[in-house]
Amino acid sequence: MEHLLNQSVKQIEISGIRQFFNKVAHLEDVISFTIGQPDFKTPDHIKDYAIQSINQNFTNYTHNAGFLELREELSKWMESKYASHYDAESEIIVTTGASQGIDAALRTILSNGCEVILPGPVYPGYEPIIRLAGGVPVYVDTTKTDFKLNVELLQSHVTENTRCIILPYPSNPTGVSLTRCELEEIAEFVKGKDIFILSDEIYSELTYTGEHTSMGQLLREQTIVINGLSKSHSMTGWRIGFIFGPKEIMKHILKVHQYNVSCASSISQKAAYEAIKNGMNDPIEMKKEYDHRRKYVLRRLKEMNLYSVEPDGAFYFFVKIPFEGITSFDFCMDVAENYKVALVPGSAFSSWGEGFFRLSYACSFEQLEAGLNRLERYMSDKKRT
Repeated sequence: MEHLLNQSVKQIEISGIRQFFNKVAHLEDVISFTIGQPDFKTPDHIKDYAIQSINQNFTNYTHNAGFLELREELSKWMESKYASHYDAESEIIVTTGASQGIDAALRTILSNGCEVILPGPVYPGYEPIIRLAGGVPVYVDTTKTDFKLNVELLQSHVTENTRCIILPYPSNPTGVSLTRCELEEIAEFVKGKDIFILSDEIYSELTYTGEHTSMGQLLREQTIVINGLSKSHSMTGWRIGFIFGPKEIMKHILKVHQYNVSCASSISQKAAYEAIKNGMNDPIEMKKEYDHRRKYVLRRLKEMNLYSVEPDGAFYFFVKIPFEGITSFDFCMDVAENYKVALVPGSAFSSWGEGFFRLSYACSFEQLEAGLNRLERYMSDKKRT
């Protein structure tokens, strides 16, 4: 019966990150720098509030867009954090994770044949959603521009079929952000064109140099902003994300969201309410620790003569493999099998990631130190052979 299945579904693959993670899962004594999941616990006040909400029987459906008090707090949060105003009743949707928000948004704005520009290398979760919505992913090589999408690159890739540009900054896998000036240049270029910007800002709270600028501040009428609490408040399993956008677009996204999931989990929404209302400063201590690790990894990589653009956000390094004649997959398998360190092959992030590996520092400092010691031994042994 497989031949009867949707061809678009048959043609997409499981994420390259997960594929590699599953490949090395059987190996013993491996220090993993693979999955982008915070190693911190969800703050206690958030968990306690969720438990209280369960005991108070807040276990029914909410409004499709999320219960209003949460959306009101989200409106205040965006105003306070990013100087962006979104109406609580008509311009905010609470989703089942940022991924479901991306899916609902893309399925709303894309028709068959519409092109979506992606800065390669890029998180692998966008392409399958684009294809399932009938769109065509168009990758732009950013390896020569410090992994930053810019107007010059856009000019050579935007066509009459371009419907959307995805700006995933701070970036997974590179950790790179765009400055306000760089975003303003893109906003000016896109303004007035029949093009949406999908600004995935899930790592916005993990920015280490300067303040994060939301694209919604600069080109509100054409921008759909995606955010959530998975990275900022270590709430990956709660599956809570947010969509912000102009009401004339959001009323249609809400229809897709409604028929997809009805509403996000009521208890997770309550946890999100507590996180946004009383946990605005929760990410600060986490960010301090991530920054400490970031600086440590940067120093160690330099000592190994491994090159990486210095990341200024998220919790990743995207490192150039210094050896020729080996694919990123084979390199990472060699390191995992023989030196017990799991990295992610750059090829998992599109063909533009080949020749690199991603290292996540969302792990304890002790694991980081031990894993980098092993990587250093690998590099030393490899250079002697």
